Amino acid sequence: MVAETERLIISKFKIEDAPFFLKLTNSPNCLKYIGDKNLISIEDAENYLASKTIKSYFDFDFGFYKLELKSENNKAIGTCGLAKREELEHVDIGFAFLPEYEGQGFGYEASIAVLKLAKEIYKLNRITAITVPYNKSSINLLEKLGLAFEKKIKPFEDDEELLLFAKKL
Repeated sequence: MVAETERLIISKFKIEDAPFFLKLTNSPNCLKYIGDKNLISIEDAENYLASKTIKSYFDFDFGFYKLELKSENNKAIGTCGLAKREELEHVDIGFAFLPEYEGQGFGYEASIAVLKLAKEIYKLNRITAITVPYNKSSINLLEKLGLAFEKKIKPFEDDEELLLFAKKL
């Protein structure tokens, strides 16, 4: 366990989480707002977790975390975490949830805990976030967390314009 909130347990992903990760990354809003990671099988999800998510824990000491709901026997419901991307100057925060757990305040709850880790444990002094301009829920959450819009960017090869938000910690 990395952190705990009133309703959530925040922990590192393991290879065994591949079935959940596959379901999450192929959920409608993940595909619409984050993009298709082309994960079709459990093996694809295992490879992605090993080469990206779990690797980040070793490379940076942080990454994306699994969110488990205490009231449902620690059922995995989403992810929230920190990413250090080559394309961005600063570490960014991100989140995603299974459809049935969206809009219930879990993103805010998990993000507050992750931002606390970013400041107190990882000693980050600035955090950013990126989102597509049409993801109003994400924009609202970022603003509620105190991140402010800074500029439009095109950091990835797909050439899609994203909004960059930032906050001093």
